[in-house]
Amino acid sequence: MRIRHFHVRPNIPKELALLEEIARNLWFSWNWEAVQLFIRLNPVLWEKAYQNPVHMLGSLPQADLEAAAKDESFVANVERVYRSFQEYRKRTSWFEEVHGADAGARVAYFSCEYGIDEGLPIYSGGLGVLSGDHLKSTSDLGVPLVGVGLLYQKGYFRQVLSLDGWQKELYPDNDWYNMPVTMETASEGRPLKITVNVGGEMVRARVWRVDVGRTPLYLLDSNLKGNSARSREITSTLYGGDRDMRIRQEILLGVGGARALKALGIRPTVYHMNEGHSAFLIVERIRDLMASHGLTFAQAWEVVLASGVFTTHTPVPAGNERFEPDLLRKYLEPKIRQLGIPWEEFLALGQSGTPRSMEFGMTVFALRSSAFANGVAKLHAETSRAMWRDLWPELPEGEVPIRAITNGIHTRSWLSHEMSELYTRYFGPRFLEKPADHAVWERVEAIPPGELWRIHQSRRERLVFFARKRLKNQLRRQGAGMALQRAAEEALNPEALTIGFSRRFATYKRADLLFRQPDRLVRLLTNPDRPVQILFGGKAHPQDLPAKEIIRSVIHFASDLRVRDRLVFLEDYDINVARYMVQGVDVWLNNPRRPLEASGTSGMKAAANGALNVSILDGWWDEGYSPDLGWAIGSGETYGDPEEQDRVECEALYGLLENEIVPLFYDRDRGGLPRAWIAMMKASIRKLGAYFNTHRMVEEYTETSYLPAHRAGSRLSANDHAAARELAAWRERAASAWPGVAIRVEETGKHKEMRVGDTMGVAVRVRLGGLTAADVAVEIRYGFYDAAGQVGKGTILSARHDGDDGDEEIYRVEIPCAGSGRYGFSARVLPRHPDLANPLTPLRMTWEAP
Repeated sequence: MRIRHFHVRPNIPKELALLEEIARNLWFSWNWEAVQLFIRLNPVLWEKAYQNPVHMLGSLPQADLEAAAKDESFVANVERVYRSFQEYRKRTSWFEEVHGADAGARVAYFSCEYGIDEGLPIYSGGLGVLSGDHLKSTSDLGVPLVGVGLLYQKGYFRQVLSLDGWQKELYPDNDWYNMPVTMETASEGRPLKITVNVGGEMVRARVWRVDVGRTPLYLLDSNLKGNSARSREITSTLYGGDRDMRIRQEILLGVGGARALKALGIRPTVYHMNEGHSAFLIVERIRDLMASHGLTFAQAWEVVLASGVFTTHTPVPAGNERFEPDLLRKYLEPKIRQLGIPWEEFLALGQSGTPRSMEFGMTVFALRSSAFANGVAKLHAETSRAMWRDLWPELPEGEVPIRAITNGIHTRSWLSHEMSELYTRYFGPRFLEKPADHAVWERVEAIPPGELWRIHQSRRERLVFFARKRLKNQLRRQGAGMALQRAAEEALNPEALTIGFSRRFATYKRADLLFRQPDRLVRLLTNPDRPVQILFGGKAHPQDLPAKEIIRSVIHFASDLRVRDRLVFLEDYDINVARYMVQGVDVWLNNPRRPLEASGTSGMKAAANGALNVSILDGWWDEGYSPDLGWAIGSGETYGDPEEQDRVECEALYGLLENEIVPLFYDRDRGGLPRAWIAMMKASIRKLGAYFNTHRMVEEYTETSYLPAHRAGSRLSANDHAAARELAAWRERAASAWPGVAIRVEETGKHKEMRVGDTMGVAVRVRLGGLTAADVAVEIRYGFYDAAGQVGKGTILSARHDGDDGDEEIYRVEIPCAGSGRYGFSARVLPRHPDLANPLTPLRMTWEAP
């Protein structure tokens, strides 16, 4: 049977036409005055539509729309909000003010998921929410960036819990025609489509656009008539399917995403891969440069390398995306033949020296092909340098070129509107535009303690009422008896110390750590004088059975009659649930196994709202913690025995709760204020708010990665890629000559005793093997000489060229003796060219032989 389809749009009265434009730009999601417009129209429908204004407007009875159009007050509010929206889009941005000279820069940001708002469910957790916050801040700051991703028909699953606590997954279809997405069209008005060869099948994908303030996000959709059923499934489910489906998704994301930008007429100067899922775009970029400009593989690779930015999020090797060579060959070999290099040469770009070296690692491929790479917290960058040091075998671990750009949050998206209004009142009206201004956050001290506490209490009350309603609905759906449903109406205490734990459920995050001592937990929760309550939320990956068991164990414990009103698990954790929790809890709990938490951002969101963190010193908390603003579980230890770690850290957590956190919360003055607690709230808000936000993060990406990559790539691309051609020839010449390079240090009087303030002169002799002094850099690395005979954190000094002596070049350097102790130094020589965006990627280096 043939079914013909057509699209019916809501009949919006002309007086409300501006409201529809607001609804179709996700700017509304971080502007409370815009959200209020839709709540005012119909608060019940707003919630039923998952706070998706496009769906809501399409579901409103026509009579309600006509009535709203006749409401002069409502129309005036729409016009006022629309003026703010227009002013936002037109105002001079931070990027224009500070980096106007780089107006030609254009960044393409690739991510496999985006968590922008609950009404667009194409995210699973932290990676997606970070990507969404990244786009919001690039919009606020005016950074010229476009996002690229996939439009998943079913998104990530909706969590349904059985009465026994077992997680089940539902995959409802997304209706793009009732969501804030717009189909891109070609010049003749037909849907814009691109085609990608995926395993021998020509897969077509439609291009959609999501407007995130001033930042466009382009999403590919393969669910098209004409594609095979298998290919239509490519954009069905986020993180769904087998390894074959995963590589198909990543080819469409990387190759198809690059082609979509070209079809749209967008010519990025920088490509940012947020995790390795999109790394196949490197192949497409090289192919396109070779085909469009007549470059060789080596010449095109220089351009791609210089203009590439890569962010790694995964702190363990097993968590990084890998593909078996046979599977990779099935899908990539035809594309690699177009590049004119042997298959083995390409395969080696994704292989590392680990025991699983035969597999092709997407992270390895991205690291080798990006001049600018970073981890997402200082500790995570250290972990990443240790994990990937075999890619740079000649470098000391501390110099592996993976810097830290610590994650943040889009502050305005996560602040409760009550707290936002309070901050604006005391910080000034421009606070929300400049959340990275430390001086602004210092003004938190001007907020009267009672006023801050009253707002915090009101948000805790809202959380409790929200949790009760959600729990009752959950029990009703599960078929629970009326007694349980009535008990849900009395669950939790609006006045009790409230702890939150919500995130993706994985075994290393240890949601069940407190349950190691169940009797102690019961005593903590049921203390009549100092009650404590805990709210849990989170999803386990459908295939992660151990994590599902943890969820079930939490729910089983919560069913105990002694604690049923003090411990609640909120079903189907999403952005909306997350907002209620981070805005309403008193304490945010995080207890992963160090160093397995790359960053974590939920604690940042809670801190911005006045909650205090208690956490393992891992991820962001390792650099954010100080004893005046929260609590650390342990002192940053690592353990070889997980059982011992759990025992020790469980005990430490209970010690903090029983001896410090609970007593401090209930220590009240005559007016009922916990003044010492409020002082910690202010310290946390002041010290953490200004740094752990995505405005600071995006500014850092812009100045340390995007603009350097833009300038480097632009230099290589100018004049028909003349510099890229020359650089590739130079690199080949340097590689050919390098076996003949040698370095030695002249006798320095190594037993001579120096004094603090002295300088020790060092002369270095280098054989260049046919290269010139302009082709190399000679450096001295020096620092404290430890008991193992190594120099740990060394300092690099550049040696100056001082002529030649026969077939050796002479270099000299002065080592400052700034402190007393035993020092050591080493000499090295490495290739150097003015057009190298990063001299350490890829690396050739020769050290003085022992």
